[in-house]
Amino acid sequence: MHLITLNPWSETDILETVENSLKIKNHPEKYRHAVGGKSLCLLFQKTSTRTRCAGEIGITQLGGHAHYLDWRTTNFDLADLSDEIRVLSAYVDVILARFLKHSDLAEAAAAATVPMINGCCDRYHPTQALGDLMTVQEHLGRLEGVKLCFIGVHNNVCNSLIAAGMKVGLEVTVIAPEVNPVAVDKELWEEASRKGLYKTLDTNTEVVENSLEKVIAESDIVYTDTWVDMEFFTDPSFAKERKRRLEKMMPYQLNVELLKQHECRVMHCLPAHHGYEISGELVNDERSIIFDQSENRLHSMKAILLKLLAHS
Repeated sequence: MHLITLNPWSETDILETVENSLKIKNHPEKYRHAVGGKSLCLLFQKTSTRTRCAGEIGITQLGGHAHYLDWRTTNFDLADLSDEIRVLSAYVDVILARFLKHSDLAEAAAAATVPMINGCCDRYHPTQALGDLMTVQEHLGRLEGVKLCFIGVHNNVCNSLIAAGMKVGLEVTVIAPEVNPVAVDKELWEEASRKGLYKTLDTNTEVVENSLEKVIAESDIVYTDTWVDMEFFTDPSFAKERKRRLEKMMPYQLNVELLKQHECRVMHCLPAHHGYEISGELVNDERSIIFDQSENRLHSMKAILLKLLAHS
């Protein structure tokens, strides 16, 4: 059993993982020897804070071991990907991979003989979504019927929120003037739309003036993410596109003025660019559950590891 996307995971798989995440957070002492010395390899092409710490610290707190591999210091870039994954599978019990391209993750998972976890790619971020569901359950006490509005660039995080919501009855509304081309997943969007759990607002209309506040007022959760992927934010070759995108997106910034007195909770998967997709004031607002959301990546990662190792 892998976690490459949430699409093949059932409602039961997801809800059990969320429930176990909360149990682990509330009673960590019960899980100190849960994996019995098993090993996790983190194979990363991209920079990471939360995903790396969640994996390394999570497996250690469960009584296992972590091995971090920077892609650039290995032969993965020089050899056949499937061959190298088969070799790595012989050394460890589970692999957490953070790749640039989803297609490479799919190839690696097909070759792996141990469970693989997608720690983020250009199309999906399932571990983030599971941690987010845990946070929503923790703060609101339910998932079904919760209304979440994602405002920003439609990206990998947004896709996984839609996929997760479709399984547990969380309603996702997306206001996205930009869509990352690599994140386009029409099959996912159409399936979620048919189930009435995903819709978009037409940003070619006067959405900022007429609709944005209305949607926020009707939402339990307002969620945003960086407008420019972290690996490109300071890349000189991306400077022109970065400038264009930031200028276009500024009317969609989450800030105290936009949220006014609305009682919605505010989420952001971090890292955040203060003053761009979200104001620093709102990050620290009493409605923000961003840092609980970040902490919960650790507890939800533990639940993911336990689930996959139990099925390996």
